[in-house]
Amino acid sequence: MKEIINVILVDDHEVVRLGLMTLLEDLSWVRVVAEAGSAEEAVQAVAQHQPDVVVMDIRMPGSSGLDACHEITRRWPEIKVVMLTSFMDDELIFKAIQAGASGYVLKQVGNESLIKALGAVRRGEALLDSAVTQRVLQRMRETETDREAAAFRDLSEREMEVLALVAEGKSNGEIAAELSLAEKTVRNHVSAILAKLGLTNRIEAATYAVRNHLERYLP
Repeated sequence: MKEIINVILVDDHEVVRLGLMTLLEDLSWVRVVAEAGSAEEAVQAVAQHQPDVVVMDIRMPGSSGLDACHEITRRWPEIKVVMLTSFMDDELIFKAIQAGASGYVLKQVGNESLIKALGAVRRGEALLDSAVTQRVLQRMRETETDREAAAFRDLSEREMEVLALVAEGKSNGEIAAELSLAEKTVRNHVSAILAKLGLTNRIEAATYAVRNHLERYLP
């Protein structure tokens, strides 16, 4: 376990930085090595002090905390960034994780959560608590579902039915019999499916259908 972790505090409001400083001064295992009032100052302070953790507000005038987080984690991937915010905003959480943040703490209830996050850094553990993790995972699942649904948005209901049977390895004749269609009509549907999806053959079409879970979107 790391005995002391070095921290930089970043917030454009001096009173917030003072409150954080007061909180962390009571922790014998935390040393605040610098403060910054903007994203630009934050990057400069990190370059100079090489802290273990940067505690940073997401919303600041000029470049945002997200911009600074992205640059810090890109240049110094070993440094952890804990984002502070006034709102539990799913979009901001997702953007913060994409920017490389290791933690996300609400200012209103931040004392205990921030100490927990810093303690996790000290022990070399992940910073995101279970509630935030669940929101991120849910957002990722929703994004994946949206992507899958979009994969078939250009197909008609009949084309989706034909594609499902193609994915089962059935021939045009078998599909025609199952759907009570003329074989020529099935061939036309398959050609239309390949054209709409930008694919070249039935194997690619079958792989595409399985990969994007076509069965979930059948009429």
